[in-house]
Order: sequence, then structure tokens, then C-alpha cells
Amino acid sequence: MKRLSSFEEFDLLAKNLDGLLDVKKGLVGESDKYIISICSGTGCQASDSEEIYQEFKRIIKERELENKVECMISGCFGFCEKGPIVKISPDHAFYTKVKVDDCERIIVEHIINHHTVEDLLYTNPTSNLRIRKQEDIPFYKKQHRIALRNCGLINPEDIKEYIANSGFRSLVKVLQSMTPNDVIDEIVKSGLRGRGGGGFTTGKKWELTRASKGKKKYVICNADEGDPGAFMDRSIMEGDPFSVIEAMTIGGYSIGSDEGVIYIRAEYPLAVGRLKKAIDQAREFGFLGKNILGTDFNFDINIKFGAGAFVCGEETALIHSVEGSRGEPTIKPPFPAVAGLFGKPTVVNNVETWANIPYIIDKGYEEFIKIGTEKSRGTKVFALAGKINNVGLVEVPMGTTLREIIYDIGGGIKNDKKFKAAQTGGPSGGCISEKDLDVPIDYDNLLAIGSMMGSGGLIVMDESDCMVDIAKFYLGFTVEESCGKCTPCRIGNKRLYEILERICNGEGEEGDIEKLENLSEVIKDTALCGLGQSSPNPVLSTIKHFRDEYEAHIKDKLCPAKKCKALARYVIDDDICVGCGNCARKCPVDAIYKTDIKSKRNNKLFLYQIDDHKCIRCGTCESNCPLKAISL
Repeated sequence: MKRLSSFEEFDLLAKNLDGLLDVKKGLVGESDKYIISICSGTGCQASDSEEIYQEFKRIIKERELENKVECMISGCFGFCEKGPIVKISPDHAFYTKVKVDDCERIIVEHIINHHTVEDLLYTNPTSNLRIRKQEDIPFYKKQHRIALRNCGLINPEDIKEYIANSGFRSLVKVLQSMTPNDVIDEIVKSGLRGRGGGGFTTGKKWELTRASKGKKKYVICNADEGDPGAFMDRSIMEGDPFSVIEAMTIGGYSIGSDEGVIYIRAEYPLAVGRLKKAIDQAREFGFLGKNILGTDFNFDINIKFGAGAFVCGEETALIHSVEGSRGEPTIKPPFPAVAGLFGKPTVVNNVETWANIPYIIDKGYEEFIKIGTEKSRGTKVFALAGKINNVGLVEVPMGTTLREIIYDIGGGIKNDKKFKAAQTGGPSGGCISEKDLDVPIDYDNLLAIGSMMGSGGLIVMDESDCMVDIAKFYLGFTVEESCGKCTPCRIGNKRLYEILERICNGEGEEGDIEKLENLSEVIKDTALCGLGQSSPNPVLSTIKHFRDEYEAHIKDKLCPAKKCKALARYVIDDDICVGCGNCARKCPVDAIYKTDIKSKRNNKLFLYQIDDHKCIRCGTCESNCPLKAISL
């Protein structure tokens, strides 16, 4: 491919590619050619989607169908619970949980004989009806895809497909007809706030960086996604890496930078590989490098690997890591917009934030502000995980309620259990209880109820989860991930964790709840960076909404959810037990003894009981009872 050296050459290429995606988009009713799109995100690859892709290619070649059907990879469709996903265009067949053995059947029945493979379609659990089209599945109905607009549509390794779907049109528009200040003004008016957690206005950040003095400036993409259960940024990079490249280039033009850095954790090999391919293709086509599209604007992007330190999601710690130093945060001001990478003015935004930029420039801020709430414009991507039926990646307008996400999109709680809480914002976020299910989700509303947006992890919990144990889990994570630079985070969080550990072990004391609250407030007020300042949120929010569980652990020495083993009490149901003695024989500490009470079900045998003082809560008796007479 000849490097594009003018806007005219770009226009000609875009025109030649017009219609390339019409079959995939379903814009053609009938077609002589089928396109098989196979989800190739990390989740589906873990379930053999690569093998499915290779099997389809083998069968197509073997049956000499190359002129009739094309097989290609796509990014994440989002419906991870039903992966691997295979979509057939132009007739919209959306096949779920496909296995390698299904490939032959799909080719023969669908491609050759033109019959839908009914048992591979999504089945609505409410109506028990099979649904053929992706857009008709309840999981997708309330979604509005902007950041994820290309995921599941284009081949993420083919720049031509990105161009065919308006790719790089925003960059051309910027270079051809907008000044840097025009671009910044557009982003300011859009109201786009940083999707990495802080929620700072993106346009203002760019404005401050452009106004800072210095010939050398940097653009950084924060792809160090470290929240447990979060995979939003990874999926965008795997499914639409070109949008990040285009956005960073626009950002570079706006602030006066010629160099960008993508800081990505090395644990994302698939995302790294696709970013590298995308950068190489962007250079080859003339969207990166010297004199982009024949202008005097120069900009290039390099990749820097992180070692998986959660604290490096904080922008100053990230910058130090890029510089080759230990990833520790520093006191602000000065902010990176004034003195960032190598002391130069630097813009830092996360992947999802960057993915919104081409859409805003292309459609105009007027379209963007029609979506969301007054103070939180646009959409938000959530990684929906935990005790939820439809685990996956969802993008909804700001202001959507948690109830809509969990029940309308997520399909409700697994095994018909009762909803208990949802953790938003990762380990730095807070737990939202049932009473707040109908609060519209945006930055300010989440803060008001003791949580935060964070990068977009959303972990759903049910009645079997212990909220004291949940707080301990998240505190354990932040204790492990603390860089140790400041005392409140290094020591304070360790003390919080120790108190929670005591409570979960049945050693809680009167006054422990007050100690947790007081220490949490001190840490929030004195920690150096956002990680430390927000780390007590899981503790404070669980105390606020589930104080009775803390009191039960401390006063009654009971865990209501029966999760904390030290507080669990195994009991034998007299109505079920037949006195076989299997539990006593298996008990490793001889905590089970025979009584003089005869079994109700077999009066020739005597019942057994558990000595709670000897019991070590190993669960051996429960797992070895043939009648399931033993439980917590």
C-alpha cells in the first residue's frame, strides 16, 4: 500500500472502500457471499474460538467455498456469558456457545442449505423462544455503543475495515479544517469526562496542557487496567485498536505534541499484539509518522509495558514507570498537564476516554450531549461480572439505573437468588445496596451514595456473600498493591485489614466498627494518591449499608451469610440423619460423636452430633454425608 500523502488520496481510498462492510452491517438484503465473524477476544479465545476459526477455514477450503463464504475474526461482541459467538452475515444469524464440532454443521446447514441452526441461537429464558438477531436479544436492547461501536463489527487487524466504517475521518477533518483550539473547544463542549475513574473534564485537561509552556509535549494512553473483574479497556484494544491510535493523534495535534505512549500491562498479550499491528498499519498508510497526510504535522506512538502494578493506574505513578523509575505517585500540583513525562506537559487519558474522541469529532458535540445526564454526558462501558446471569461487557447511556443493568441487560441474579449488593469502581469503589438500585448511574450520583464510577468494573453479589468478607477481600488487594510511599496507605490499610481479619475470624471486639470508621476517614484525608484516598471505600460503604452483618460477626459470633468459616457452625439435621457414621469416620479431628438418640429414619441406629469447640470448619463431614444431612 502506498503511503497516503494528501486528503484527496484518503478520500479516494475511503470511496473505494465504501460498501466493504455492507454485508456485515446487514445493509444488503440478499448477497451471493456470506461472512462468518468469529469473536476473537480473550474470553472467547480461552474457549477455543481460534480453533473454531481455523476449523471454519479448513472446511471452506475443503468444500471449495472460497468464492461463497469468507471467514474472519472480530473483536468482543460483549455477550461473554454466551461465547464463543459466531455471527453470519448478511442474514443476521447470531450463534452462541459454538464449539469446534459445530463448524461443519453451520457450513452445511446454514451456508449450503440455507437453514438456520436453531439450537445454537440464543434462547430467551423468560419466553423460551429462540432469537435470531443480535439486536433483538435483551442483553443488547438497552445498550448504546460508542466506545464499543466497532467491537464485533470490524476485523481489528485490518485497517481497511476501520476506514470503511468512518475510521480516520475525524483525523482528516481535524487536520483539514480545524485549529487545535477548535478541537479542544469541541471536546470541552461535549462534556466528556475521563473514563478512568477520576471523571475530570477531558477538554479542560487538554486545554491546560496546550496552554503550558514547552516545545516538547506528550500524549499518554493509560491502558493499565488493574481493577479485579475489569476488562473494558482490554476489549477495546483487542476489538478496535485503530480508534485509540486515531484519537491519540488528534490529541497530539490539539496540544502540540509529536509523540504518544501507550502504557499497557504485559499481561494483555492479545491487546499488545493487535496494537502493534495497528500501529504498523497506521504508519504504512500515513496516519502516523512524519508529515501526516501531506501536512506539516508529525506524530508517532510507542508502546511501553507495565508490570501489572495497580498503583500505576494513577497518572503520576504511571509516568514514573514510563520514565524507568519505580511506579510511585507524587504530590500534585504540579499536574502532568504542566510537568508530566520527563518534566514536560503531558495529557493522560485512559483507553475508553480516547475511544470516544473520534465519535465526538465526527458526529459533533451536539450529538454527544444528547446522550447521558447533564453533568455526565455520553455512555459508560461496564464489565458486568459476579453473581449475574449475563456476564459480559455492556455500554449504556449515563443515567441508566443499576436495576436496568442488572435485570434488563444482565438477566438477573444467578440461580434466582436475591440481589444483595453491587461493587462499582473496583477495589477503590463502594458497595451499592438494594435501596439504591434505581439511582441513575453517573459520576455524581455514585459519589453521593458512597461509591464511585472508577474505570467501570461492576461486580454483582447475592445473598450468599458476606459483606465483611467482601470488604476484607478488597482491602487485601489494596494492601498488596500499595506502593508503600505514604504512611496512611502503607500502614493504615494494613491496620484496617487486620481488624477485618479479626472480625471474620470470630475475634471481633466492641468498638471495632468505630475503629474502622475513624481510621478510614484518616486514610481518606491524608493518603498521597487516589489509590490510598479511596481504598477505605469498601469498608465505609459496607458498614453504612450492612452494619448489622458487622454486629452479628462481633456480638453474636455468627456470619449471617455463612461465608466466614471461623464463624460457621456445622449442624446435623436430625430429620435426615440415619446414623451411618460416615461423617465421624471422615472427620480429621474427631469432632463428631455418637449420641444416645435414635435416628427418626432408622431406629436401629443412633444419631451423631458435632462438637463445635473441636470442629475446624474444614467441611469434610458435609462433603462426605451421602444424605446431605450436614450443612452450615
